[in-house]
Amino acid sequence: MRVIVTGSIATDHLMSFPGRFADQLLPDQLDKVSLSFLVDDLDIRRGGVAANISFGMAVLGLRPVLLGSVGGDFDEYRSWLERHGVDCSFVHVSELRHTARFLCTTDADQNQIASFYTGAMAEAREIELDPIVRQLGGVDLVVIGPNDPEAMVRHTDECRDRGFAFVADPSQQLSGIEPDQIRRLVDGAAYLFCNSYERALLEQKTGWSGDDVLGRVRVRVTTMGADGALVEQVGKQQIVVPVPQEERRADPTGVGDAFRAGFLTAVEWGLGHERAAQVGSMLATYVIETVGTQEYELRGEEFVRRFETAYGADAAHEVKSHFGKE
Repeated sequence: MRVIVTGSIATDHLMSFPGRFADQLLPDQLDKVSLSFLVDDLDIRRGGVAANISFGMAVLGLRPVLLGSVGGDFDEYRSWLERHGVDCSFVHVSELRHTARFLCTTDADQNQIASFYTGAMAEAREIELDPIVRQLGGVDLVVIGPNDPEAMVRHTDECRDRGFAFVADPSQQLSGIEPDQIRRLVDGAAYLFCNSYERALLEQKTGWSGDDVLGRVRVRVTTMGADGALVEQVGKQQIVVPVPQEERRADPTGVGDAFRAGFLTAVEWGLGHERAAQVGSMLATYVIETVGTQEYELRGEEFVRRFETAYGADAAHEVKSHFGKE
């Protein structure tokens, strides 16, 4: 049995402008801005929520199936993911569009001017899950991450219709999709992931209370930044897991994706939800210590050592058996 991870696959193009945008903008000419900025550097990073989650699950020893839509420029990225254990066999390749791109320029004051090109991501709505599940011989979970909104709804509806257990992770798309769409994405989910802000936004847009949401999903998981992670389930005591101590703080981009990867991997290992949230928090710490969402290296022995420091010897013993010999 396998885990299918659907959602965005993209590259990030990050540039730095040594000056200040404010110095280049004329207040009386803002209706006809025409500017270009000479930047110091260009940093191209692999990204996209589905790709980040899949990468994290793969480095923990699973072989997740990545499912999304890309352009013909995906070859190098595909090679990277496959080399790290991600199954890219079913990724849809567009004949017309490039892989999605995030282009961002940051000035000396940390102000940003950015654009997101959705590109081939729009074709994800054409992907049917059932033929893929049949080829795989079944599926444990389908993760439905931020993607083309129509693709997210289609995949969720198909999971409900065919009885596939699914994970609702609307995250960045919550602000742009309609309340009825959000309800369709959440209702019946085995797991619902949000951060604290997204949790409140989801309830505000749907009109559901926290209890209403809990009544519609099996498990609700909320990441709370430095305050850790909260796991809720009807009829059971809340679980609050603190974050491990990071060795350094480099870049928070992709931390939430890593948490999901670690949590869902631990669920596949057969561990309980407290342990799953701990594994997710530990993997997220690796990401925050690294620039780039897929640039961290994970060694089982070191991971278990740090895990024991954070959560104790009994917790580490449970996790240790799931790492192969190095």
